[in-house]
Parts: sequence; structure tokens; C-alpha cells
Amino acid sequence: MSVSSASGVELIGLVKAYGRTVAVDHISLKIPPGSYCCLLGPSGCGKTSTLRMIAGHEDISDGDLIIGSRQVNDVPPARRGTAMMFQNYALFPHLDCTDNVAFSLKMKGVARPERRAKAQELLTLVQMDRYADRLPAQLSGGQQQRVALARALITNPSVLLLDEPLSALDPFLRDRMRVELKRLQTELGITFIHVTHSQTEAMALADLVVVMNEGRIEQAGAPQDIFNRPATAFVARFIGGHNVLTRASGGPMAIRADRIRLDDAPPAAAGDGLSLVGTVQALEYHGASVHLRLDAAEAEDFGVVLSEAAFAARPLAVGATVRASWAAEDLHPLVS
Repeated sequence: MSVSSASGVELIGLVKAYGRTVAVDHISLKIPPGSYCCLLGPSGCGKTSTLRMIAGHEDISDGDLIIGSRQVNDVPPARRGTAMMFQNYALFPHLDCTDNVAFSLKMKGVARPERRAKAQELLTLVQMDRYADRLPAQLSGGQQQRVALARALITNPSVLLLDEPLSALDPFLRDRMRVELKRLQTELGITFIHVTHSQTEAMALADLVVVMNEGRIEQAGAPQDIFNRPATAFVARFIGGHNVLTRASGGPMAIRADRIRLDDAPPAAAGDGLSLVGTVQALEYHGASVHLRLDAAEAEDFGVVLSEAAFAARPLAVGATVRASWAAEDLHPLVS
């Protein structure tokens, strides 16, 4: 399949306001061409409004949007070189898969044989060619998603925009479709910008993770950097797997939950910042690991992740009092 060359996307002081409510607050970001970028954050953080401004489905209140080498603030969606895959897929119920995929080419006046041949090519790419004659109602959720993806790709976009594309799928299928999305992005070589509230999804897919909160970018970077070096307390908590501690002598610190040791030795000297005493409030078995929650005076909702072997060697029960300790080099300072 031939596709357009990938385009980079740059946001420069981008703002989206709905009356007095600011949904996106002066964000700046460079998304390299050919990358897989995930906009990650809780509901209401501004990630979908950002995606819709890139698509041209929302007006920009202030700032500039660059796609490739063009400023596209006022360029219609069809002329931006982008395509959008919507969360609900929005397939036409009366059209079969082939005609659903070919619909945009029909609107452009492409002859029926040519547009159907192109649609067949895209259906093959997403492994849906054998279902070409089926209606959307005859497809599973995952199959409908593949058709919607083929329809978005048929215009040869240089940037593909995905609005929570996996949220409607069951966990097993979601995992499979993550693999498919990454395969397609790698094979096509175009820029993917994917909105999600799932930390796991963003970490598994993205080259660039952009964590948003209250209309602003808290941190942007490679998944490994975001996880290992969260910049703020919000990022540390939202990404998960971290505890946020406040030291009397300085600002907040993060410690990964899988870097904690548990024992029943007496607590370390007060104020050393390298241990705390707490009561086990909850236990969850996750197969290869066991996740615990401690109730401690020094930290709210303190999490610990132990390997299955470590837990089996020293099993604990809810209500047990334990000392949690960690190495000084595993503490990571936070901005706020």
C-alpha cells in the first residue's frame, strides 16, 4: 500500500476556550514525523479537545498549529492531510465493509471499480478482506474497529488521529488490537496521535507519551522516562506504580512500589526518610506479582509490589504490621 509521507505536528501556545472555560491552556508540543504519540490523562484534562483541534473539528482559540511545514489554523479538515478514527467507529449500518471503507473516495468522485479496489487493499491490510461483504451489524466490535481504521487510512493521511479507539473493547481484544495498531503504524510509517486515559495503553504503544492535567502538559517524553522519572506528583500518581512522599527537609519524592522491601524489624531512626511502618490494608494477587496497600501515618495509600516468589517466601495477611524500607538512590525528586 502506498501512503503519504509522515508529517510532524507542532502545537505552539495552543488554547481552546469554551466561553470562560479553558479546556486547553497554552500548550506547546513537537510530535516528530513517523512517531506514535499518546495524549494521556484523566477525563476533562483537555486531550480530546487537543486532538479535535489538530483534526480541524474544533476552532483554535489562540496559538498556532503546524502540520508538516504548514500553519493550518484555518485549513479545513479535508485539506490537512489528517484522518480521524472516532471512538464509536461511526460506520454506516446499511453499507458493507467495502463500501464503508470506500465512502470518502466516493464523495471525491472516484470511479466505483477504482475505489472498491482501493478499499479491498485496505481491508487486506487490516486483515478484514474475507469480511468485505458483511454489514457492520454482522461484525464483532474488534472487526468493526478494523473497518473503521481502514476507512480512516484510505485517503493516505500523513497523520492519523485516534480518539480512544480501544475503549469499547474487552480486555483480551484490547491487548490484541494494541499489537495491531503498533504493527500498522510501524508498517505505514505515518504519524499516529492517540488519545487515551489508559496508562497501560500509552506505555505499550507510544514513542512519545504526553501526560495532560487540567488543560496543560505535565510531562512529555519516552514511556521509560515518564515511568522512571516522573516530573510531578500528579504524573507519579497517575502513571501508577509510584508512591509520593514528602520529606521534612525538602520537596516531594517518588519511590517505585516495586523497589520497596518489607520486614518486621523495628523502624529506622525517625526522620531518615528511608522507611515507614504501616498496616497491610489490602492484598491482590496478580500472578507474577502481589500488590499490597499499607496504611501509614507518613503516606496516604502506600503501595508495594512484591514478586510472587518474594511473597511466597514471607506471606502476609491483611492487618499485619510491617516496616517498608527503600534505598536512598531509588528516591526520585519531583517538581511539585
